[in-house]
Amino acid sequence: MPTKSSRGAADVQACTPEPVAWPGGEAPAGSAIDTALEATKNRVARLARAIETEVIPRLVRHHQDPLETGVTPPTVEEVQAMVHALIDESDDRIVALVQQLRARGLSVGTLFLELLTPAARELGVLWEQDRVDFATVTVSLGRLQRLLRQLSPEFGSEVKHPHHGRRVLLTQPDAEQHMFGLAMVAEFFRREGWDVLGGVAGVGIDATAWVRRDWFDAVGFSIGSEQNLGWLRDTIVQVRRVSRNRSLVVMVGGPIFSLHPQWAADVGADATTDGRGAPLIAETLVNGRVQEQLSGRARLS
Repeated sequence: MPTKSSRGAADVQACTPEPVAWPGGEAPAGSAIDTALEATKNRVARLARAIETEVIPRLVRHHQDPLETGVTPPTVEEVQAMVHALIDESDDRIVALVQQLRARGLSVGTLFLELLTPAARELGVLWEQDRVDFATVTVSLGRLQRLLRQLSPEFGSEVKHPHHGRRVLLTQPDAEQHMFGLAMVAEFFRREGWDVLGGVAGVGIDATAWVRRDWFDAVGFSIGSEQNLGWLRDTIVQVRRVSRNRSLVVMVGGPIFSLHPQWAADVGADATTDGRGAPLIAETLVNGRVQEQLSGRARLS
């Protein structure tokens, strides 16, 4: 009868350097890891591409602030310098470039639209061309958003805030990746004195729950593709149905509405515009509905 030690020795098999075959045949052409990496790459690429189309280029070129007449906008070389500073994590170079442009007379709004936006777009191009890795482009976009937040207080101080107490909710579907554009829209609203919920943190906000619980004068949705048109249409119906403000203004934005502005009416929105024009359009619509309510009450009295 074999001992315990002899059984163990008999059961041990020699280790072989031969490769182990994939169960059931050869390994699949694309592994789950490859698929996940490709999906991540596509999401980051969409993020950078969508930033470019969040603001209408025509307005960026022709709708300059009066104080900037004759001021040279950021050059291609300056945008490239910002991109390299973001990649190299050089705070000194970032600060120096921003101070240089501000000293030249550029407003923070123009820096948002003509420096930070094209810088984000260039980061996306580098990512698509495999010239920077995932960690680098992710950290760089994060630094770009941090710069946006740092400039925000100065952006708001460029104008006198009206005390109208307006409140807007800005959100987008979970699947959307163009958060930077939504963040800029939020800053334009804050600059005009609006209380903003959402913006850079607008992904995943349940607009229906919020408008049911709190008062909002306006709600803004941003989508980047036709695939989310159905979601947007259904959400707008629900938001209007449960809103505490029965005169709620609903606005939409994003790349597809820049190309097809007529689709705003199709999804049930009141208007579509770019980030810079959004506060004025929203204020005009809100004031118009207030006047309609006052007129109606006057007729009833």
